[in-house]
Amino acid sequence: MKNEIIIATKNQNKVYEFKQMLEPMGYQVKSLLDYQDFPNIEEDGFTFEDNARIKAETTSKLLGCMVISDDSGLEIDAFDGQPGVHSARWLGELTPYSYKNQVILDRMRDEPNRLARYVCVLALARPNKETIFFRGECEVEVALEAKGKHGFGYDPIMLDKNSGKTLAEMSDTEKAAISHRGIAVRQLKEWFTYEMD
Repeated sequence: MKNEIIIATKNQNKVYEFKQMLEPMGYQVKSLLDYQDFPNIEEDGFTFEDNARIKAETTSKLLGCMVISDDSGLEIDAFDGQPGVHSARWLGELTPYSYKNQVILDRMRDEPNRLARYVCVLALARPNKETIFFRGECEVEVALEAKGKHGFGYDPIMLDKNSGKTLAEMSDTEKAAISHRGIAVRQLKEWFTYEMD
């Protein structure tokens, strides 16, 4: 199907965000959750681009179709850019984000530099074509406390400086307008509109 997009992830939260952004454009979004026996792909790159490429190209090769992969994470200036590409696995892959968030808040208690950013790199891989990348960044600050019930991951402690809300306090529409993934997806949409061959 021409308007079908496969997202190389098993993360239900990411799938939900992609559906919210791409389905209104007429795309049917599928993910690796739709392929029961799909093997896990080891993300062993050093950058967001490396990991996005690994997932997209491997999945495209195995399925023989166009695939989008997302690698994203949080960079905290006071932590020298960590957790970075290890954001999902930082403090252990099975460690709840409520605990990870509290560790960050505790370590940042007396830290004056609260600057951070979410980074998202999308890789679009197609059989026999060069992989294309789209990058979005969302500048945030580490909040003083966790707030909000929406979003996922580090969202309850990441504060949008313009609205004064954490990303977890925002509606889906508000978050998509400023988020790293929203920015990268808008670049992807523009590419689909003007340059896809």
